[in-house]
Amino acid sequence: MLSEQSVPVVRATLPAVGAAIGDITTLFYRKLFDAHPELLRDLFNRGNQASGEQQRALAGSIAAFAGTLLERPDARPDALLSRIAHKHASLGITSEQYKIVHRHLFAAIAEVLGDAVTPEVAAAWDEVYWLMANALVAVETRLYQEAGVAEGEVWRSMEITGRREETPDAVSLVLRPADGGPTRPFLPGQYVSVRSSLPDGSRQIRQYSLSAAPGRTDWRITVKRVRGDGRPEGEVSSWLHAHARPGDVLTVSAPFGDLALAEDDGPLLLASAGIGVTPVLAMLDHLAATGSTRPVTVVHADRSPADHAHRQEHLGLVRALPDARLHLWYEEPGDAAPEAAAGRADVTDLELLPGLTAYLCGPVPFMRAVRGDLLRRGVPAEAVHYEVFGPDLWLGRQ
Repeated sequence: MLSEQSVPVVRATLPAVGAAIGDITTLFYRKLFDAHPELLRDLFNRGNQASGEQQRALAGSIAAFAGTLLERPDARPDALLSRIAHKHASLGITSEQYKIVHRHLFAAIAEVLGDAVTPEVAAAWDEVYWLMANALVAVETRLYQEAGVAEGEVWRSMEITGRREETPDAVSLVLRPADGGPTRPFLPGQYVSVRSSLPDGSRQIRQYSLSAAPGRTDWRITVKRVRGDGRPEGEVSSWLHAHARPGDVLTVSAPFGDLALAEDDGPLLLASAGIGVTPVLAMLDHLAATGSTRPVTVVHADRSPADHAHRQEHLGLVRALPDARLHLWYEEPGDAAPEAAAGRADVTDLELLPGLTAYLCGPVPFMRAVRGDLLRRGVPAEAVHYEVFGPDLWLGRQ
């Protein structure tokens, strides 16, 4: 909760800070990487930095948090904090790094806003920052404790024991601890980070959902190659497609992620698009392995049957559940999928059972459309959960 003296200052200056937040975050990252080039080389996603997505995500999170402090002082934006904290934990972020961020962020604020940053204004926004930072550190500390690791020590060597081409642009990799020990437990829907050493000497990190149920002696991730479409192609996904082979060893984090399947008997909606199918596969696999009788509505949208990663497995898992229904949409269904509808996913006419819990994963426009349709049909907002690949550009727009 903001102090009484800071509330009117933040309220008065939020429009100015909000209007300049894009310039502030761009300058912040430039200052940060000038002082700590190793962070861009070995921690931050260079592709997201080049596109500006990371800057917009940081701006959105700061604005959303400050707005919540003003409009709902007794509530914390738990969904926002949880998603960020899980991502930070998967990267091995430490509490000391928040001090580095603070120094360069406030230098950027002072430079962009100039004389408007009086000592009173600086103190109020300093309070906003540390309220958010300390809340995140608290969540991340708990996540590290639950994972059984020291702060930031999330990495483990994993050997590739299997590789399969799922589509022309998606490859699955089976991983097993290189030391012969057991795999860490995880919840269906969670992800791991993979740290890859690239030819230029950098160690770039990306997150990939675990695409099979927990409880096995190995893990599986499915990597979609990121095509450039006028922008640089995905560094890590392209490297893994070209070089990752059985016998190779990858550096992989402990599992994290708050899109985790709740253990109850209520009805489910599992909606995915494209490579967003991967956490859904783990959920369906878990439901089938545990003999679940929950009512499950499965929605998936893709470009075509050939682009649908794990298509036969996906369909087979739905068939293995006694009360599950599959609804498919392909932009180009062709003759290979007579059961699918043509076009984009549409849940407006699907049967929605009372007490439904929904899990969404895929491109943000897909999830925003599905979520909006569910809310209009009376599904409570707190019953709709989602996962975003890359920076969460949805922040503040829900």
